[in-house]
Amino acid sequence: MTTRRVAVVQAAPRLFDLPETLHRFRDLLAQAAAEGTHLVVFPEAFIGGYPKGSTFGASVGRRDDQGRALFARYRRSAVEIPGEAFEEISAAVAAHGVHVVVGIIERSGRTLYCSALLFAPDGTLLARHRKLVPTGTERVIWGRGDARDVIVTDTDIGRIGLAICWESYMPLYRTALYERGVQIYCAPTVDDRDVWTSTMRHIAVEGRCFVLSANQFAGRNDYPHDFPAADPAGAASGIIQGGSCIVDPFGRVVTGPSFGKQDMLVADIDLAVLDGAYLDLDVVGHYARPDIFQFRTSPPGS
Repeated sequence: MTTRRVAVVQAAPRLFDLPETLHRFRDLLAQAAAEGTHLVVFPEAFIGGYPKGSTFGASVGRRDDQGRALFARYRRSAVEIPGEAFEEISAAVAAHGVHVVVGIIERSGRTLYCSALLFAPDGTLLARHRKLVPTGTERVIWGRGDARDVIVTDTDIGRIGLAICWESYMPLYRTALYERGVQIYCAPTVDDRDVWTSTMRHIAVEGRCFVLSANQFAGRNDYPHDFPAADPAGAASGIIQGGSCIVDPFGRVVTGPSFGKQDMLVADIDLAVLDGAYLDLDVVGHYARPDIFQFRTSPPGS
């Protein structure tokens, strides 16, 4: 069988409230699994949260106590691997028997990372990918991934790669995923601009792969009342507006983009179409020019 049913979840966590967020994760996963899915993709920073609009009291050459206190709250709601919250996530996946990609805020030692986890249906962790370059002021609160995070995982539903948000604007990282034979390109994000769909369509065509992008839809009520949000008056209208989508290897939007509401996009994708898609484009094969351009990645641990 080459057809897989996939789901993209468009929802938000409760910032700084890990128990409530895990509850939401379990409920949304149950809903997706009930659709007969083989793979469910959740947004960037779904477990741990995306503190949109906060400066954490940081400016050039200066940090303040209020920002440090906010970071302390954020750090306490992050996920350690292994750890209690991680085990709850794994158990929820195993209970429903589907592959899952979920964005988390990972706490490792004294540093936080924006990570994406890929789980097998039995709850086994197949891959952990840490965002290689946090975007803009995300660099204040998150560390960077390394060569160990450049990975495509072979599963019984296809070869799955992970690219978090603006990693999809890193041409050489995309190339590394293509080189590793990605078939299902999972793109958890919080980028809710209209142009994001165009980016996902381009990648699907360029990489001749299916693209599954999951974004948050977050309203003011998903943040604590004392959180310094980007749009304090945003309320239910959305601080993060969504834009999730599923795209086929020819750049055709299968479903989405969905804006302005919590949503779940479900589609059947047929990996058999990939064989025909490679006829006229393989950017790391017959459409490459290794005699002119050379590409390499650092080995893990280098």
